[in-house]
Formats: sequence, C-alpha cells, structure tokens
Amino acid sequence: MSKPIIIIGGGIAGLCAGIALQKLGLEVIIFERNPEPTVVGAGIIIAPNALQALGPFGVAEKIMDEGYESNGFHMLTDQGKLITKMLVPNGFQSMYAIHRSELHRHLLEALEPGTVKWGNKCDKFEQGNGCVKVHFHDHSTLEGALLIAADGIRSPIRKSIYPENRYRYAGYTCWRGIAETDQTSGIPRTFIETWGAQGRFGIVNFPNRQVYWYALVNAEANDPILAAYSPQDLYERFRNYHEPIPSILESTPTNRMIHRDVVDIEPMEQCYADRIAFIGDAAHAITPNMGQGACQAIEDAVVLAECIASESDHREAFRRYDQRRKRRIVNISKQSWTFGKVAQLEAPILRAVRNSLIKLVPDSLMKRQAEQLYRFP
Repeated sequence: MSKPIIIIGGGIAGLCAGIALQKLGLEVIIFERNPEPTVVGAGIIIAPNALQALGPFGVAEKIMDEGYESNGFHMLTDQGKLITKMLVPNGFQSMYAIHRSELHRHLLEALEPGTVKWGNKCDKFEQGNGCVKVHFHDHSTLEGALLIAADGIRSPIRKSIYPENRYRYAGYTCWRGIAETDQTSGIPRTFIETWGAQGRFGIVNFPNRQVYWYALVNAEANDPILAAYSPQDLYERFRNYHEPIPSILESTPTNRMIHRDVVDIEPMEQCYADRIAFIGDAAHAITPNMGQGACQAIEDAVVLAECIASESDHREAFRRYDQRRKRRIVNISKQSWTFGKVAQLEAPILRAVRNSLIKLVPDSLMKRQAEQLYRFP
C-alpha cells in the first residue's frame, strides 16, 4: 500500500490492530483524541481465546507473567453456597486478571515508537480517489489507504455512516472498583460471582494483595441516585452477602470506584463500508456477562489484520473479515445478553428455580460451550 492504514482510537481494539498490522509489515498510524494515555476502568480478564490471539505478538506472555491466574469462576448464592462452576476446559490456557492500565501499557510497548498520535480528534472523513481522507480537529488532514474505526461504543464514525440508534440498555447498572486486601482475610483463590436478591457481585484477584470487584444491580437507566453511590452505599446494599464482600466494600476508597450503566449495541449487519472497517465496541459492544468484550475486540483486530495482509483488494479483505467474525460475534452477544437476564433475576421463586435448573446442566454441555467460547478461530 502506498498510503498508511489509519486507525482512529487508541484503546484495546485500536492498539491490537496496530500491533497485528505492523507485525505483518504494513504501515500504520493510530490517532487518539486524548492528549495522553488515559485508561478508564479498573480491571480486566483476558480469557484463553484472547491469549491465543495475542500469542504471536509477545503480549500474552506479559499478561501471564503479571496477571493473576484462574481456571474460571464459581457462581455462589448470597450466602456463599455453590450454584455452579464455569471453568476453563483442560487443554486451554488459563484466564488472567490484570489492571486495564497495565494491559494498555503492554500494548503500547509492542508498537513501533511514534505509532500513536495523541490529542488528535477525528472531525470528519471522506472516501474517494482510492483513499480515505481524515480531517482532524486541529485542521490537519491525512490520506490513508484504509481506515479502521476503533473509536468505541459511541463511535462517531459509525454514527456518520449508520446514523440509526443501535444502543440497548441491559436493565442493570454496574460499579467496578479496586480494594487493597489482606491475603489472610478470606479472599478466595478462584474468581467468584455471587447471585442474590440485591444484585450480582464479582470478586477477581489481582497480584500484590489487591482485588478487582464489580457489582451489578437492576435499575432504570441514568438513575442519578445510583450514579452518586459511594462504596459505603454499596456496602449497605450488600452487607448481608457472604464474606468477603462486605469487607471488600469497606476497604474500597471512593476514588478507586467507577460507575456506568450497562449498554450494548446490536452487532452490525456489515462491519465495513467501502474503505472503512469497524472493530471492537464500535462494531459490537457486548454486555460484560461473559468477560468477552475486550477479548472479542482483540480477536477482531488480529483477524482483520490477517485479512488485509492476505488480500490485495480491500473489498475482498473486508468481506472475508466480516464473514469470519459475524457468526461468532452474534452468538456471543446473544449469549451474554441472555446470561445477564438470567443472572439478574430478583424474585425468590425465580432465583430458586434458576439455581436448581443450573445444577442439572450436564458437565459435558458446559465443557462444550466453554470450548467453543475459548477457542480462537
């Protein structure tokens, strides 16, 4: 290609696309609107499928070296009784929990120096004459052979091409936080998620005596009272849940907690438009119930890079990318949406029936579903 590939968005999807394309010998420039690396969020779980995708780039090893290893989740009642186990099958790598900021740092280090241009906001773009021309907020412009939109769930690029509203509020809101812990205080070695009448609460271990936690509560969208919650408010809500949930909330500083309503977008019917391809949340933001949002963005980036490098015609490259990704994304999006609805049940009778039915699911079925999820195609 005589012109570079332009990537808009310096999050996980955009950085991974840049890494994969550079490793295949292609010129890439990434533009990020923030003036410096800024990572919103607390922790992240990198599942085996994402580790497989990142394997050739030297990033997976760093995640495994620095992250906290687990073989899956135990689902518990609010009194700590086991409902089921959702484990990584034998033959697959483990899953690892890591700070989002640490993952972001490793991705940046895997790029060639100067690849990311900070503080550059894309205002508009044009397609024609065999290229994509991007206009930035500082009035500068750049022509690229292709443009990869990795600009998140609120993607301005997607809205400019597909203006219809594709957002879906999941019906529940989420808090995430980091707590300092004492390793002798009963923090479990495995990751756990607790289901109860007051909502869901997840506990994910981090190295260095830290815990990443999340809480999900049924609510109306944009509730100002919930948006103003402090860790103490959440403590009052979850104080009767099993330990160490109350203790974790008591040890969480207010500045280590963030809040956001859970929203997804229906996967795009076609994740490209002429010379523009969409990846990650810009194409298919997924509810967090299966821990696959970032993992699917990583898969997108690697598959798209492979398709671009193997096809001289960008139309065929994008068609193959869309073909390889569509079914998997649609299936995972549906599964995650349904999982969330089931896990968020509040009525005692419905919760009791749910818990009983889950116990009847054959281990062989759970294993087969996990293998499909954790195998990078």
